[in-house]
Order: sequence, then C-alpha cells, then structure tokens
Amino acid sequence: MEIKIHRGTQEIGGTVVELSSANNTILLDMGLPLSPKSQSIDVSLLEPDAVFISHPHQDHFGLITALSDDVPVYIGKLGRNLIEATTMFLGHEFHSNTFSFISDQQQIKVGDFTITPYLTDHSAVDAYSFLIEADGKRIFYSGDFRAHGRKSVLFERMINNPPDDIDVLLMEGTMLKRSNSDFPTETAVEQKIASTIRQQANISFLICSSQNIDRIVSAYRACLKTGKKMVVDFYTAWILEQVKAVSQSVPNIDWNHVCLYADYHPDQIVRNNTKYFGDFRKRAYASRVTKEELQSDPSGYLVISKMSKYKVMSLYKKYDSPVNVIYSQWLGYLNCSDDEYFGAEAISDYRNDPEVNFLYAHTSGHAVLDDLKRFASAVAPKYLIPIHTECGDQFPDNFSNVKILQNSEVFGQI
Repeated sequence: MEIKIHRGTQEIGGTVVELSSANNTILLDMGLPLSPKSQSIDVSLLEPDAVFISHPHQDHFGLITALSDDVPVYIGKLGRNLIEATTMFLGHEFHSNTFSFISDQQQIKVGDFTITPYLTDHSAVDAYSFLIEADGKRIFYSGDFRAHGRKSVLFERMINNPPDDIDVLLMEGTMLKRSNSDFPTETAVEQKIASTIRQQANISFLICSSQNIDRIVSAYRACLKTGKKMVVDFYTAWILEQVKAVSQSVPNIDWNHVCLYADYHPDQIVRNNTKYFGDFRKRAYASRVTKEELQSDPSGYLVISKMSKYKVMSLYKKYDSPVNVIYSQWLGYLNCSDDEYFGAEAISDYRNDPEVNFLYAHTSGHAVLDDLKRFASAVAPKYLIPIHTECGDQFPDNFSNVKILQNSEVFGQI
C-alpha cells in the first residue's frame, strides 16, 4: 500500500490523503484549505474508487463538489445532513454526490480496502477516525480529535482498546505548539458563560459556530443554571433539529428555555425545500421571541450569534450597561480579514467598543500535546506521519518513529 498526502503535511486544514493498493485507490478527506497561500490541487487528476470524509468541516469535505458524481462519498449520515443544511441556507444547490453512510465500527469494503470508522470526540459532531486495511497492511488515520469535549469517553475507549498492529499512524497535530490552558475543557467554557450571564444587566451574545453542538449544550446548561433563555436563529434551530434525530439529549427548539429570534424571513427557503422542513417552521415560530420582547427584558437572554457584519448589538445600545459579547471561537480568526473569514473584522471591532463587554471562552476542537502523546503511545505504530499541522518538523521531539512527508511525496515502505 502507498500513501500520498496531497495537502496537509505543513498546514492545518485542506487535508487530502490518497491511499493506493495493488488494484484500488481511496481518498481520506477532500478539504478546502484555510490559508490563501495553500498549495492548490487539481482534483480532476484524482480518480479514486471512493472518498471517506472524517467530519463535516469545510477543510475536510469542501472539495467533494469537484468529484465525479459516480464516485461514492462515505460520511456519517448526520454529517451529510449538516453539510446540506448549510448548503440550503446559503441558497445553493444540494450536492449531487453519491453519498453512502458510515457508522461507528461498521466495516466497509472498497475493492482491496477494508475501512473501519471509529466515532471520535471533536468539535464537529459525527466525526470519525479510520482504520484502513489492504495488501496485508494497516493504517490508522486519526482525523481531527480531542480528549476534553463532551464525548471524551470516545477518546478513552480508543486509549483502552486501540487497534493493534498498526503499520502507519497518520495523526493530526493542530495543537502541538498551541495552548488550551485558559479553558482546558468544555465544562470550563460552560462555567465561564454561566458566571458571565448570571449577573448581566443587559443582553449577552455568544459568538460561536452553530454546528459546534458541544458549545450549544454548554450555553444551554449555563442558561438553565442562571435562569436565562437561550435564543437561536432559524439556521441554528434547524441544525439542532438534525441532531435531534440521533440524540435526545441535545437542546432543540421544542425545549423550554430555547427561543427563536428570526431577524430575517426564511419563508423562501422553506417554500423551496418543503419536504425537508415538514412542520418545523410551525414548531419553531411557536417559540419565537420578538425584538420588542428582547428589548423589554434584555438581561433575561443569551443570544447565540455568529460572525456577521450586521451589528445586532446596536438594538440594545440605549441601555446604560454594556452588552456582553462572549467570543467562543479560535482567537486567530480575530486577526483575519473579512475576505479570509467573513465577519471577522466586525467582531474584532467589538473589543474596542465601550458599549461592549468583550470576553473570551473557548476550548479547542483538537487534542493537546499530552493527549496526542497518549494517543500515539496507545496505537504504537511502526511509523507516525504528521498531518493537519504547522509543526511537523517538531514531531520527532515528542514522538517515536516519526516519518515526515512533504506534500505529494509517496511513502510506500510499508
């Protein structure tokens, strides 16, 4: 079996890994790069028998639109639904790919290859690692993972019962030289949100991804502890509706203390996709809170928001006390331009706004160094190849049996 990392040996995101056996080729992830300086890939030159997507983040699935429609794309069903939810709300056509669904530890055969997905803890739900077997060799691809989220039991399961006799471990290293010490766990984020909104005199906003379900759960739990109501927009409510299909423990629009604030009218989206929404719009609007209600009792609400040029906070500037803006994403986005990350400049400006109390509360979606070491030690590969990292050259200082590849370099010594 041969390994070729088309992109990902020297950067975070944009991962594309090719594995070739005697008769077949598969790809692990087909991601859009996060950096404009990233090496481009001519996807038309790739002719895989199948593609396996580890999780529904753009930097891991964003290039599947360039695939031929007859190439099967394997992904978790919830992951596919979240991708299509975003596509729908952006007003784009649904993906025409041929999707096949994966589930935890259920083997899949593709020619010479046997692939076993392992559900893992990450800031994206429905995220997987993969064990790939072919030609008598065994490769383990970590995907993106962590040990400190609300699904940390999945990390411990892997540590306690890892796949054996692994020839090559492709392991992410996003956090190799980054710190997560301010908020080492999701619980720490929840505590910060709760302490912030407990004594608020004005409204609070939480800036986070609508698809970071762990973070939504943290916000909801903080609201329960403090007697506040959590307010979501129509898109976030629809994301939670997708998660509801697989988990009854995640808050959704039908729960108490969850409200809808529709500052735009989604009827056109609903009319164009009636078979997907069903009775959802009716149920969502049953819990709708109006602008007037928010303004009459601003201290009673935590609004889940996203990066946007639209300053919804301006609705509340008439109050003496500042609004809280709890920033709950990677701090690096605040140094980006709008071209790099839409809305980053507006959110960054809030840090210097006297009418905004700007706070930070975020834990990474990626494993810290100590947990990377535990993972590598448990899997005990013959070779460890860094991926999804800007610090590949520092892996030998922390791990054994490291083989550093360059983009497009073929490794076939397994």
